[in-house]
Amino acid sequence: MANFGMVGVDWQERINWDRLRTYRLERARERMKAHGLGAMLLMYDENLRYVTSTLTPGWNRLKPGLRYGLLCGDAAPILFEQGDIGAQIQRHSPWIPKENVRWSYSWIKGAAGGAATDQVRKFTKAIIEEMKRNGVAGEKLGVDFIDINMLEAFKEAKLEWVDGMTPMMEARAIKNVDEQECMRIVGAIGDAAHWETMKFLKPGLTENQVTAHIMKFLYDIPGMEDVEDVIVSSGPNTWPNWRNFSDRIILPGEIVFMDLAALTWVGYKSCYYRTYCVGKNPTQEMKDYYATALEWLQDSIAAVKVGATTRDIALKWPSAKEAWGYEEEDQAAANLWGHGLGLAQYDQPVISRIWSLDHPVEIKAGMVFALETQHGKKFEWGVRIEEMLIVHEDRVEIISNFPVDQITVVDPIV
Repeated sequence: MANFGMVGVDWQERINWDRLRTYRLERARERMKAHGLGAMLLMYDENLRYVTSTLTPGWNRLKPGLRYGLLCGDAAPILFEQGDIGAQIQRHSPWIPKENVRWSYSWIKGAAGGAATDQVRKFTKAIIEEMKRNGVAGEKLGVDFIDINMLEAFKEAKLEWVDGMTPMMEARAIKNVDEQECMRIVGAIGDAAHWETMKFLKPGLTENQVTAHIMKFLYDIPGMEDVEDVIVSSGPNTWPNWRNFSDRIILPGEIVFMDLAALTWVGYKSCYYRTYCVGKNPTQEMKDYYATALEWLQDSIAAVKVGATTRDIALKWPSAKEAWGYEEEDQAAANLWGHGLGLAQYDQPVISRIWSLDHPVEIKAGMVFALETQHGKKFEWGVRIEEMLIVHEDRVEIISNFPVDQITVVDPIV
């Protein structure tokens, strides 16, 4: 459970943000060098946040090219921020040298039309100049994102680029003590949100009304930056798992599940399902299906330990054919699933029978990930549950603490 509060105080060391920033930067640098790279060009927000610890507006995230960063050798990161937002970055983030905060050259994924070619040339020229200035000119440049405009400009400039996403994935996979505490707080916020859901749910509400209520609840919490999804599905929307919400009215006796898909507290993200039955007790059949999904989940958690692999975990789940009669595992993608959590909702490891049986990844101390299982009757009802956990050398710590042993019953008529 979370050890400390969410805000800074003088009487207790809580999350040490300076230590966290230093750890992330040096972890990225270490993996960059391990892959033989002289520099890394970072365009995805989770990688840029990891290396620079800077926050940009929501509309500026997940749009590669509006902002980007460059890490060269042993030098401080260079941030190319959109427009004059950099002035606020200089004000808010003094760990980035002021002279290392620049403006970006964006082509808006080609929406700039004929100007895109000129913009990408300016972009490429600036990258090459910084690599020269920091003594890594001519060395390999790792890139976490590439598009057709960049391909042409890099070829023209004879800039050698290689995979930069793999070293960043490796870096982000192992969380230090401060990141782990961030994730505990994310788990505690998730606990509170599910408790609020339990109190708020009742027949007659629509799915989107529940989503709106929990969104408001979450945004009232200090440090909340974004809530990507509060997925509320009911009745026939719960199986197959639509992973969405609508204006459907929730009826008495129906199954409802709620997923906190990427509430984002100080950059760190959740994924946290629980299943409810509203207005009546669940049928025995519903309970039996839930018990099966819970057994799949508990068996997979029991397989998690340092030195085990993602194959060991995935083998605890039935095949898509065994569980639901599907012809291919890909048809059941995300039904029996595991995925790393951190500044992205898909850090390593990602666990599935689709790939983990043939391409196992070793489980290491410091990994943080979610495991999720589901089961149901097509277009009638389905159950889904998910736990978030931290891997330690000698144990597995569950950081999602809302009760999970049975379907949560809300206001049954006696």
